[in-house]
Amino acid sequence: MRTATFLIDNWTLMRLGLLGGTFNPVHNGHLAIAHQTRRALLLDRILFIPTGDPPHKPSRDLAPAKDRSEMVRLAIAAEPSFALSDVETARPGKSYSVDTVRLLQQESGPQARLFFLIGLDAFLDFPSWREPESLLNLCSFVVISRPGTAFRALSALPLLPPLPVKALADLDEGRISTLEIPVGNRHLICLRLPPSEVSASHVRARIKQGLSVANLLPPPVESYILHHHLYE
Repeated sequence: MRTATFLIDNWTLMRLGLLGGTFNPVHNGHLAIAHQTRRALLLDRILFIPTGDPPHKPSRDLAPAKDRSEMVRLAIAAEPSFALSDVETARPGKSYSVDTVRLLQQESGPQARLFFLIGLDAFLDFPSWREPESLLNLCSFVVISRPGTAFRALSALPLLPPLPVKALADLDEGRISTLEIPVGNRHLICLRLPPSEVSASHVRARIKQGLSVANLLPPPVESYILHHHLYE
């Protein structure tokens, strides 16, 4: 039976950010992005959505979904504006973002505003997703800056209306930090954030080498990894 740990009493006027990922493991960079985005867009809550186990043989470096979910729960336990959803870990087989967003919109009610948080590099693959046109009408997308990828690349992306190239260049050069563009029934929000120096692959590599991961992970997550001998 699903546990909807993110449900609260009054969804109707909620601005809800959806932050999905493997969280393998969740680290301080993820938490910083969630905090910064919530403040910048005045979101009421950020919902962390770990991906499930792959339907075929899992990657050797991918911890089981139950462990990744528990690490997220530990990481956000002290932050009332963050919550955990098992919507994808509880779903058998391959999980698609359009199914996740539809279910969350159904549970939150038609008046709730959903904001899908995604890195710029990942969003450039958006046209290949399942039902991308439907997604653009189900939720607003918050496209977050990523090192080595320019916002100007969005101007060549199919499915989007003509984008203001000068404003995208201003984002890339740091002259502005936010750009909001109507797309379908929702918005595309480009958000420039300070670059994160933490990555999950870097954390896993340090653990394999027996090196310290202090200041890279929330302490409860570090303790969980050590106790369960993950990524060794």
